[in-house]
Amino acid sequence: MSAASVVVSASAELSARIGLRLRELRAARGLSLSELARRSGVGKATLSGLESGSRNPTLETLYALTTALGLPLSAALQAPEQAVREAATGRALGPEVSGRVLDAVLLERFEDAAAVSETYRIRIRPGGVRRSAAHPPGTVEHLVVLSGTALVGTEESPVAVAPGGHHTWAADVPHRYEALERDVEAVLVVRHPHG
Repeated sequence: MSAASVVVSASAELSARIGLRLRELRAARGLSLSELARRSGVGKATLSGLESGSRNPTLETLYALTTALGLPLSAALQAPEQAVREAATGRALGPEVSGRVLDAVLLERFEDAAAVSETYRIRIRPGGVRRSAAHPPGTVEHLVVLSGTALVGTEESPVAVAPGGHHTWAADVPHRYEALERDVEAVLVVRHPHG
């Protein structure tokens, strides 16, 4: 995928599937299009286009919408029955989702009575900062860097992490991802407690 790509690397079919899932999640929360647009900061026309499958979502847009819904990102990338089918096959669970600075592929989604845990393979590109809004209370992120050096963690106290290193931070406050010199390849685990 090129560094300039800012959309889900997907077909029209995948965009339609993600759009349908977003509509289902919004309806399940009893929110109107206007209300979800207001809460997420995503324009109503953009949200309508995403739900109809006529627009390709960026990583930033999907994070804004799922955060406003109080859900993990993986909730928008797949329906629950799809998670069961794909986990049985050992395939990656989600499409590659790209943003201006960060690409992510959902590798694993595990849910028990306490939380949803997601594992992503991510790439952080230099030249910008990916800022993430606070996730629901109790959300924690763990990053293991495979190559490159990343500046990650809370906005107030980010930490430089070199290859082979790791960092854990509370993700229920604003946080960031930045590649310091070259592309960073990493594994990100996000734990979202229920309730």
